[in-house]
Amino acid sequence: MTVKWCVEPTEIGQDRGVQAPIRVAYTFEQCWHRVPGGTASAAIRAAVALADIQGVELVGVAGTHRRPPEPSFVPPIPIQSLPFRRPLLYETWLRFGWPHIERATGPVDVLHCTGLIPAPSQAPLVVTLHDVAWRHRPDHFTRHGVRIFERSLVEIRRRAEIVMCPSTVTMLDAERAGINADRLRLVPLGVESQPVTEADVAAVRAKYSLPTEYLLFVGTVEPRKNLRRLVDAMAVSNCSLPLVVAGSQGWGETGVSPTSSVHFIGFVADSDLPALYSSAAAFCYPSEREGFGMPVLEAMSYGTPVVTSLGTSTEEVAGGAAVLVDPFDVEDIARGIDEVLSRRHELSFWGLRQAARRQWSETARLTVAAYREVIG
Repeated sequence: MTVKWCVEPTEIGQDRGVQAPIRVAYTFEQCWHRVPGGTASAAIRAAVALADIQGVELVGVAGTHRRPPEPSFVPPIPIQSLPFRRPLLYETWLRFGWPHIERATGPVDVLHCTGLIPAPSQAPLVVTLHDVAWRHRPDHFTRHGVRIFERSLVEIRRRAEIVMCPSTVTMLDAERAGINADRLRLVPLGVESQPVTEADVAAVRAKYSLPTEYLLFVGTVEPRKNLRRLVDAMAVSNCSLPLVVAGSQGWGETGVSPTSSVHFIGFVADSDLPALYSSAAAFCYPSEREGFGMPVLEAMSYGTPVVTSLGTSTEEVAGGAAVLVDPFDVEDIARGIDEVLSRRHELSFWGLRQAARRQWSETARLTVAAYREVIG
């Protein structure tokens, strides 16, 4: 397929000085999921970057909730509430095409659904499609979840004027899933690192009882993250460092339990992640499948050398600055662990260079170009 990028209005013959303001309904419902995950983080960070672009007004939308989401997933803009809460909200959206977003927002120029389930609206629909992982391994999801995902995909195929994908891997999957290539746009995610002091590292080490040196995994703990093979690979590698696993428990069993060499520390707040990344000896992320692989980019932005999966979107994100392994081969993952530790300084340098190329401001620019494309 030919990769299509959203282009700036000046590139398609429009005068930047006469562009009309855009009012965008921007969904945040996934921030209230039991495990919000990467889709919520991406929606929040993109919204922050979009706020810096003149002429774009984001109107946050979600269902009715009794309490705010966890602090790391609080939307950065005010939320206009629809009259239902999940799962009823998703069911009425998909089954009855109701209630329309405009019931909460009033008239808008564009609806941007940042999660998989598209809301009904009278405005042109832009969707961010992070992945279609359930189509590759439906056993990694609940049967109800797969049914909801498939119904959502039908609506996206029918209604979305532009589908933004964070990687070419996801774009290819979306095309195979029946979304016309003419409607697909590549909009990679960004990264933004924070300064880390020795005091920050000491505080995080004490808070989570971290060992002096460790390998790190960050992400939702679920089968497709491949922790079982990673732990098996550590046992046959030359590495004696323990693995620190940071992330909320997702759906399904991973087959990995806490031991002296595997430390589960649960969900880690955004404020603690910089010190956690920067003090790790290496970041290990041999996931079976990702839509993008944000933790890979985050680790690189702190100079942490990375080992990740060959032939997936994380290879694309790493851009030649990581050790690549076959995620289904324990021996090859073990080889990768040994290699990443032997090349730490080199990989740290190239990882920092790669991360510096990925900016949320660019994600926002491409997103606004998509908005203007569907209304122009």
